[in-house]
Amino acid sequence: MASFKVPNAEQALIMQFGTSRFLQAHVDYFVGHSLAQGDSKAQILVVQSSNSPAGRSRVAAMNSCTSYPVRIQGIKNGQVLDTTEQVRAICGALQANSDWLQIVYIFCHQVTHVVSNTADQGYQLAESDSLDSPVPTSFPAKLLVLLEARYRHNAKPVTIMPCELVANNGDVLKALVLSLAQRWKLREAFVHWLTEDCCWVNSLVDRIVSESIEPLGAVAEPYALWAIENQPGLVLPCQHPAIRLVDDLLPLETLKLSVLNLSHSFLVDLWQQQENSQVQTVIQAMQDPLLRGALEQVLRDEVLPVLRAMQLGEDVETYVESVLERFLNPFLRHQLADIGQNHRAKVERRILPLVQQGMRLLPELAMPNLRQVLTRNALLKGLQDEH
Repeated sequence: MASFKVPNAEQALIMQFGTSRFLQAHVDYFVGHSLAQGDSKAQILVVQSSNSPAGRSRVAAMNSCTSYPVRIQGIKNGQVLDTTEQVRAICGALQANSDWLQIVYIFCHQVTHVVSNTADQGYQLAESDSLDSPVPTSFPAKLLVLLEARYRHNAKPVTIMPCELVANNGDVLKALVLSLAQRWKLREAFVHWLTEDCCWVNSLVDRIVSESIEPLGAVAEPYALWAIENQPGLVLPCQHPAIRLVDDLLPLETLKLSVLNLSHSFLVDLWQQQENSQVQTVIQAMQDPLLRGALEQVLRDEVLPVLRAMQLGEDVETYVESVLERFLNPFLRHQLADIGQNHRAKVERRILPLVQQGMRLLPELAMPNLRQVLTRNALLKGLQDEH
């Protein structure tokens, strides 16, 4: 395995928890673009939190490669796009269990921002963790130990920008870290610094990253979004056209849930009614006149009127067009069966709230197709409870 080369001691760094292909084609891609344009200076130091073999091989590659490829495939503004870019954003990688003391030292001296995209269990705490653990198990505990060491060293504030698909992810992670600080009975002055001086940022990420390129790299769609909720004193780690600084994430979260996610689950629900269907992927569904026609009709007649009435302050028509363009990506093999996992729970989260909003804001709007989906999934009671 190639060894980690210690970056210049004067160099500001972004510490990234997670080695995933998503981060390689999202945050790391944006940072690489920003560095190449001269818009920022901080490179990324990656930390592998887990012990997975795949992660270890990516750490090795990050320590031996000066760049990696991101292949962009899809449709953008009606044109088919298939291009590869070399990303130069990562200065190296460390493994938490074997390199912890080095990680603590660099965090105390050089890190300005933290980004993360940990696994599904990433925010789960471990009862065995403590401030004296040789290496804490959970990500929140690792972060707390690093922040406490930083506070003792120089108390320079840090900006924490989680990218997990959790609503209000910055607030959620902050609450977890503070709960640990209180459980460990850490000093009030440190807790105050953690709460008031460090910057905990909510963000929303969106990009389909369909496969890995070995040993390092990823295949992604053209569409990308990193929506970041603004707050006093926030300094972004990089600049990129796909980064949106907004006062409130809720309108964008509502759009994603009520258009992108709703459309996926609506297509799956119709597909499940078909017998012996040859359709297996989203692109095949979009090539099926019945499925595509039904989706476009429900978006036009049942979804768009509600979103307009909600007055989100976003261009909802343009967003709907962008989602349909993403669904027509000829390179992407997005399996309907995968989207259909936990289908009823997804319908409850993605479709029921929009129908409830429609009943409140536009009581004359029938929404027959969305109501049929709720009926098939035994969720009509959720509507009856509203009245």
